[in-house]
Amino acid sequence: MTRYHFTGIKGSGMSPLAQILFDAGEYVQGSDVDTFYFTEQPLRDRGIEILTFDENNITEGLTVIAGNAFPDEHPELVRARELGVEVIRYHKFLGDYINRYTSIAITGAHGKTSTTGLMSHVIGGYMPTSFLIGDGTGAGKEDAAYFVMEACEYRRHFLAYHPDYAVMTNIDFDHPDYFSDIEDVYSAFQSLALQVNKAIIACGDDEQLQKIQANVPVVYYGFGQENDFAARNIVKTTEGTEFDVYVRNEFYSKFFIPLFGDHTVLNSLAVISLCHYEGIPANLVQERLLTYGGVKRRFTETKIGNVVLVDDYAHHPTEIAATLQSARQKYPEREVVAIFQPHTFSRTKAFLQDFADSLSPADATYLCDIFGSAREKQGELSIQDLANLIEGCEVLTLETIDHLKKYDNAVFLFMGAGDVHKYQEAFEAILK
Repeated sequence: MTRYHFTGIKGSGMSPLAQILFDAGEYVQGSDVDTFYFTEQPLRDRGIEILTFDENNITEGLTVIAGNAFPDEHPELVRARELGVEVIRYHKFLGDYINRYTSIAITGAHGKTSTTGLMSHVIGGYMPTSFLIGDGTGAGKEDAAYFVMEACEYRRHFLAYHPDYAVMTNIDFDHPDYFSDIEDVYSAFQSLALQVNKAIIACGDDEQLQKIQANVPVVYYGFGQENDFAARNIVKTTEGTEFDVYVRNEFYSKFFIPLFGDHTVLNSLAVISLCHYEGIPANLVQERLLTYGGVKRRFTETKIGNVVLVDDYAHHPTEIAATLQSARQKYPEREVVAIFQPHTFSRTKAFLQDFADSLSPADATYLCDIFGSAREKQGELSIQDLANLIEGCEVLTLETIDHLKKYDNAVFLFMGAGDVHKYQEAFEAILK
């Protein structure tokens, strides 16, 4: 048994990896800040010890897995080197670990987490499957044949992976603190494409992905009829979405998903395409799609009285538009109120007008102060710069959260990648 210590164990990728190793019978402990994060609950449920950062946590005989958010100068990593303890970066460790399975790496600017959750749920009904989802959820199955994982493009970390399959949901400009432009993002995905061993499953409706070159087959899915896997005859209701799938212009099967919005059809098509490629029967895929319960912080609903509160990770204009579309489909008769907290100053600056445009279809918009990051505590603009671009917009604080009470029978979308949950919790307290 290897004894693992995770420096930064509450991270969205670190937590599920710790869960996977624990499930596989390894000794696992970790350290992080004292603040509670939702990603730590599955660790506590397993009885995994979570320590506060301290160089004395590191002792001889451990193998240290280091979260990418922490520099080599972190006291725990310094102590590890002093003791001669092996230190492995998260993405390097994961890149080696997946080689023992049929590995499926799911990447893209948007939709990674939702598609990883959906893929692992569907394939897990066919064969034992280990999975690592970016909402902090992971599981290591002892006899797993497949390993489904979220692969993040930030800082090109996904180039540590050589997966059997890569699912590419889209290429869009994001992480402006690292990528210079859309061409820079494309080059990262193109590099990954050359490391895939069996096939790439890519959204053919995405013009950037249409340019991908690879040494393995590239299978395209989407709404466009020229795709290898195309969704047709789409019927949207308040219960979900039904559609036919055509494989190279021949009818394959009908599917229903209890999900809302165009993006959920595309995510499902990605799963259907890969399952078809792996020979997984259509009727099994249909059954598993029907029982999918979603992942954390992706259109997660709470109902209090006659209002609906939705917690969603949307922090990019494309994602905000998708979340609004989902709300309109599921609740066509209700007012939709957007409460958005921008994540990082650099992203807010890069997408200022795009954020305003994506929020404008809401019936009312409220903005919370910009959430910085460990790397970026302040910036050249404030939340008021965004508020000025949205007609009738109000900047919300915890002290003014009761302003939301004037909307009756509404859907409140709390969106952001920071701590927007505290605004939702404050509003829930008032409603209760």
